[in-house]
Amino acid sequence: VQLVESGGGSVQAGGSLRLSCAASGYTPSSTCMGWFRLAPGKDREGVAFMERDGSTEYADSVKGRFTISRDNAKKTLYLEMNKLKPEDTAKHFCAARYPNCPTSWWTTTNYRGQGTQVTVSS
Repeated sequence: VQLVESGGGSVQAGGSLRLSCAASGYTPSSTCMGWFRLAPGKDREGVAFMERDGSTEYADSVKGRFTISRDNAKKTLYLEMNKLKPEDTAKHFCAARYPNCPTSWWTTTNYRGQGTQVTVSS
């Protein structure tokens, strides 16, 4: 199983980025998949996840700004990030968890990628 993130970069506050996570070796729709992030000096934070049935949940800090989606045919998970803020600066990771995503799901993932850096300047 391999998860490969892409799409990170440096943007100014208010800008947008779209992260992608390409999965291989398994079927993404068979698990919960999500994004979490890690910033220097901060705890790991769950950003958003999508359950097998397509239901989604978001951290309060990103609600209304980020959208998670999945393309089953392409085996790819996305995170559309709009109205970015400096506090969104972090390395963002894609992860998968069997069979679902309970509270603090990002601490018990089965698979995760290497991460992609998002830097937002003010």
